[in-house]
Amino acid sequence: MFLRHTPTEVVERSALTINPAKTCQPIGAMYAALGIHNCLPHSHGSQGCCSYHRSTLTRHYKEPVMAATSSFTEGSSVFGGQANLLTAIENIFTIYEPDIIAIHSTCLSETIGDDLGQITNKAAEEGKVPAGKHLVYAHTPSYTGSHVTGFSNMCHGIVDHFAECTARRGRHVTIFPGWVEPSDMREIKRLAAEMGIATVLTPDTSDVLDAPMTGKHRMYPKGGTTIPELKRMGDSVYALALGEWASTAAATRLNAKCGVPFQVMDLPIGLRATDRFIDMLRRAGDVAVPASVTDDRGRLLDLMTDMYQYLHGKTVALWGDPDHLLPLAEFLLDLNMVPKYMVSGTPGKKFMQRLDEMGADIKAQNGPCADMFLMHQWIKNEPVDLLMGNTYGKYISRDEDIPLVRCGFPILDRVGHQYFPLVGYRGAMRLVEKMLDAILDRKDRDAPEESFELVM
Repeated sequence: MFLRHTPTEVVERSALTINPAKTCQPIGAMYAALGIHNCLPHSHGSQGCCSYHRSTLTRHYKEPVMAATSSFTEGSSVFGGQANLLTAIENIFTIYEPDIIAIHSTCLSETIGDDLGQITNKAAEEGKVPAGKHLVYAHTPSYTGSHVTGFSNMCHGIVDHFAECTARRGRHVTIFPGWVEPSDMREIKRLAAEMGIATVLTPDTSDVLDAPMTGKHRMYPKGGTTIPELKRMGDSVYALALGEWASTAAATRLNAKCGVPFQVMDLPIGLRATDRFIDMLRRAGDVAVPASVTDDRGRLLDLMTDMYQYLHGKTVALWGDPDHLLPLAEFLLDLNMVPKYMVSGTPGKKFMQRLDEMGADIKAQNGPCADMFLMHQWIKNEPVDLLMGNTYGKYISRDEDIPLVRCGFPILDRVGHQYFPLVGYRGAMRLVEKMLDAILDRKDRDAPEESFELVM
């Protein structure tokens, strides 16, 4: 129907992307900034760019996303946007009173060569930054990387600006959660608290993009990592970077600036990745794993055993962010499912290396030309039983009549996903339930009258 004319013959492409499996850097930078308490993201570019970044996040999270813009005109595009940004900084602190303005660049401001470091220093020198207020920034051109890269760059900028080292090392652990849902960040904090470990989660969008309805609008919701917590990162006993692509830069900068040792890990999606996360938390905090966490793991194992007969051998096509895809593929293998195809628009050589290390026969590609068009071609040549990825896969799902489990970013056509975690043992239980529901719903739909069973 929608994609009926997609050809089956796969032609190698080097300069053309069709329906990319990613979004742009500024969206990631804006999401990271929203995870800082009393922080207003600022898009240094045109109004249209900022509107796109805000609307994409708003459509995914179904929450109002506040952000400012330098509002480039033709003159700014020719002569540079410094004057616009200096005026914006002064106006924002005067009118909207944030504690922090997090500035990210756009294609336009990067192409004309605006130096955000120089401009923010000039703003401070001219007294446009009130006492106790802060400017952070990240260079995030949309024509390179992806939304994951932008998230990483902003997290690096936040650590670079705020982390402070004192002579006394604390007992708390800094966790860089990567790009996950607010509910995932809340689950990560819950697991650490269950183990008795004090943490600083940076950034933290829980109670920001899943804030409760109170009947009153708050410009800055109650959630987010606070400035004192950001400063305490430098005295952490250890740091965990969840997600190679989203969190490595921040952890590396914290180590270089304050000497905090760190470990880069997969997002705790599925059984084995969560096992590794819990074990690393145990060692970093020098604590024992409580029975409540062990019981959660046992319940997941019980559920996996019950579902084995339905999921065994089912083939799956996946797309999205590499930090999500790698542990998800590992989890599918644990379920004796077959991750058959995988594409990610986010570049990085380690993606293919990690897949090779899994030892699975997965047809995969990442980078600019790893797009939904390529995914559809693979599926047209040899179909799969299940699709897993963001909303942009719904067209393939409809045309090829394959069930779709929505996960990742963005999800634009469903509501409520940001309230239910996919990380940890509890998140894994929800994930397998979603997969089995999709598969058995299809079985019910296709069953002839004589085989339509009450108990399956």
